[in-house]
Amino acid sequence: MTNARLQTPDSYGSGSYLASDVTVLLDIIDKQKVADVPVSQKEALIQSGQRHYSDMLTIEQAPTTMHERLYQQALEQGTTRTATDIAHLAYTLHQTFQKTVDNEQPLVLVSLVRAGLPIGVLLQRALADTNTSYSLPSVHYGVSIIRDRGLDSVALQMVLNAHPNSPIVFVDGWTGKGAIYQELARSLDVFSDRHHPNFANIFHQGEDVIPLLTLADPAGVAWLSASSEDWLIPSGLLNSTVSGLISRSLYSTPQAGLHRSVFYDNLVEVDHSLAFIDRIDAVRQTLTVPLQSLPRFKHPRYQTADLIHQIASDYDIVNRNRIKPTIAEATRAILRRDPERILLATADHPDTVLLRHLCSERDINISILGDKILPYQAITLIKQRS
Repeated sequence: MTNARLQTPDSYGSGSYLASDVTVLLDIIDKQKVADVPVSQKEALIQSGQRHYSDMLTIEQAPTTMHERLYQQALEQGTTRTATDIAHLAYTLHQTFQKTVDNEQPLVLVSLVRAGLPIGVLLQRALADTNTSYSLPSVHYGVSIIRDRGLDSVALQMVLNAHPNSPIVFVDGWTGKGAIYQELARSLDVFSDRHHPNFANIFHQGEDVIPLLTLADPAGVAWLSASSEDWLIPSGLLNSTVSGLISRSLYSTPQAGLHRSVFYDNLVEVDHSLAFIDRIDAVRQTLTVPLQSLPRFKHPRYQTADLIHQIASDYDIVNRNRIKPTIAEATRAILRRDPERILLATADHPDTVLLRHLCSERDINISILGDKILPYQAITLIKQRS
């Protein structure tokens, strides 16, 4: 890492989170300097191959009143489950690393920006809680990963330089098709030689084991996850306003430095990032359920690969990036992309209320397919652009 503009990790910010929650390794740029590309134009540029999605941004607007209300409903019904899942994940990390980490060599959580950020912050708070049986020395960073372009190698090297003897666990919110897992695996391949000086930082669970942790893992690719269900994770319903007011990341070549992002200071009044963390963390502290050591998997199972293949065949989809499975991804795709159709397992599942409302609002076709798309509750198909 020779870029003179880069500093030590502790000189970077934390978005709208507390400095003790996370250090976000992104080059924050002024949103006035970013072209605001309308969704329909962005979709045409992406599908034609003229531009990569990480070269453009549609500037995020404040959620509507209906969107806010549905987020609050999701938070009401999902708070205890999220808190319980975080406790089980923290307990499992404690069981795994208690003999190998300490204050000098803490466990390093690297959240994948953006969906991993809220989950990573919740885990960092849980591991820092000395009133539990699962406290563990840990530090937490947010690092960009971009489909087709990989994990920000400059940011990862900064983490490795700062913590040369610590194991790293990568954190994401959920898995959809497993595409980000594959991107992460490709990015980490350079460390897979046992003679690489950072082999043990990455492959501490064994050769070829990518240490990816998620809250939900329908795709069956994570090393550690609280469940394999597609459920309404509250943080999956919002974008920057539950992710530290940070935009989706924009690509920079390693020679140019860190991946870039916009900080949405205009959305401060509608930001839920800290309130979400505080609420889940407070409930976690009151839990009385027995702690569970969750299963850890050496290799991905790709349990939905055949289903994705079948969906692509049924709807004549060549580019599988047009298929956005899970409630969270399906919802985000409606808000950020140009959808053609929504596939639902059931017509009235409480976890898809926002999806159905958005479809009604924008006159998007819904197909009810029953068990055919399980374990996913929802899949958005992006419109084909010639």
